[in-house]
Amino acid sequence: MASWLPETLFETVGQGPPPSKDYYQLLVTRTQVIFRWWKISLRSEYRSTKPGEAKEIHEDFLENLHLQGQTALIFGTRILNYVINLCEGKFDFLERLSDNLLLNIISYLDLEDIARLSQTSHRFAKLCMSDKLWEQIVQSTCHTITADVRALAEDTGWRQLFFTNKLQLQRQLRKRKQKCGNLREKQP
Repeated sequence: MASWLPETLFETVGQGPPPSKDYYQLLVTRTQVIFRWWKISLRSEYRSTKPGEAKEIHEDFLENLHLQGQTALIFGTRILNYVINLCEGKFDFLERLSDNLLLNIISYLDLEDIARLSQTSHRFAKLCMSDKLWEQIVQSTCHTITADVRALAEDTGWRQLFFTNKLQLQRQLRKRKQKCGNLREKQP
């Protein structure tokens, strides 16, 4: 595995399927999969039950169908598949990048590519719609941004500003100036 990876690759917690109230934790480190559980019950015979833990190295987890079944039952097949991929050394490196770095990278894409990227995951949809991204795109396409345009972008959003044609933009700026002028006249 790559040495720059953090010690903890993935961690999630969950509750067992109803009617169980048991609590579970799944932790994937660089070398192990750790599955922990806590029995939660009102029944007196379970009150003294201690928490449990199963540790497997990645190779053993890939062969342990019982532990894989428990993981799928508690956390779902999507999480199980993700953990299997981690154990096989298949990392989603894009997922590990910070939002700021991803926004910087996305700002260099064509608009069609941004639209396609926004459909790949919830995280990318959020990033592709973020004002921070569209502010970077507007700044890279416009030579100068006046204070009035910046104020309008703060009100309407940078994405909206980017897709507004010049005539609409001039009309909105004029309305905003009139509105600000009227507010100043009303103040004593």
